[in-house]
Amino acid sequence: MSFLRTALYSVIFCLLGGAAGAAASMLPLPLPYLLGPLTLTAVLSIAFPRTIPAGYSFPQEYRTLFVSIIGILIGTQVRPELLAEAPLMLISLAGVALFVPLAQAWNYWVFRRLGGYDPATAFYSGAPGGLIESITMGEAAGANISLLITQQFLRIITVIALVPLGLSLWHGEPVGSAAGAGTTADAIPLLAVPIVIATAAAGLFLGRLIRLPAWQLTGAMLLSAGASLAGMPLAVPGWLVALSQVIVGTALGLRFAGISRSMMLRGIGLSFASVVGMLSLGAGFALALRGLTGQDFEVLLITFAPGGINEMALIALSLHANPAFVTIHHIFRITITVLGMGAFARRLKRTTSEAQPKGPT
Repeated sequence: MSFLRTALYSVIFCLLGGAAGAAASMLPLPLPYLLGPLTLTAVLSIAFPRTIPAGYSFPQEYRTLFVSIIGILIGTQVRPELLAEAPLMLISLAGVALFVPLAQAWNYWVFRRLGGYDPATAFYSGAPGGLIESITMGEAAGANISLLITQQFLRIITVIALVPLGLSLWHGEPVGSAAGAGTTADAIPLLAVPIVIATAAAGLFLGRLIRLPAWQLTGAMLLSAGASLAGMPLAVPGWLVALSQVIVGTALGLRFAGISRSMMLRGIGLSFASVVGMLSLGAGFALALRGLTGQDFEVLLITFAPGGINEMALIALSLHANPAFVTIHHIFRITITVLGMGAFARRLKRTTSEAQPKGPT
């Protein structure tokens, strides 16, 4: 598909996503500007596949820029008080290091026993983080790549749907869109927008250059955090935060293009079992650690919830929790998960090699 046609369809889908977000914002729903576009485009992709042109995929460079803008917003929340919490943070990070293998073991049982997946597909489908890495390693290990991609995307989407919904029921009101989080009470001048975009672009370059984990988000977060600690926090307009959510939600929903309804229905059931188990495990850790860390239960629950980094940061923002604290833990979760998958990949390769019949000597 040509560049112009791709750009045109992307604009159309984003406009539809924006309309869905605006409509969702009028209802008592959590994170409307994220979940509204995601729901609409996912329904179009699965129920009405002909609405997605053949050969079309949402340009990831556009999504990446807006993820970087979310990283800037997270960086504005890094204040000296957060650094003072570092010793206590070691306790919750240790909890994350224990959470990852337990969550992986639960997911393997769900996908292997309930889903009937082969060992490689079950293991990599159940990785509680590292979306791209799990798909890459799983493909190399001979996993069913269609099932693997479906389950990994459903993990993220199920988490970001269940967590704000559950917290909304807990609070008795929707947790909000976070559209105004990270901004000042005064009107933000338009001059702030090119500064934010330039910082986002610089953060993308930095993150890729030094190979940061989740570089699309963390490069800009580091630059913004440095400015915040220096007493010059960047100002991000609320409408730009809402727009970023629309772009991210639209791009996520379109990832379901080409997935059959039967595969989706089966995947949803398995994903629900997987995510409910992981969230229950995370809630247990949150209850156990809240007294030791001084953090509220819901902040720790978001910290352990295995969704996408930027989506979980948005949920933290909607609760007026410190998204930098949450993001640090999710980066650590993904790092531990990827290291564990690497160790498993070497073991699987060695086991497969030993099982192969040897030739005549």
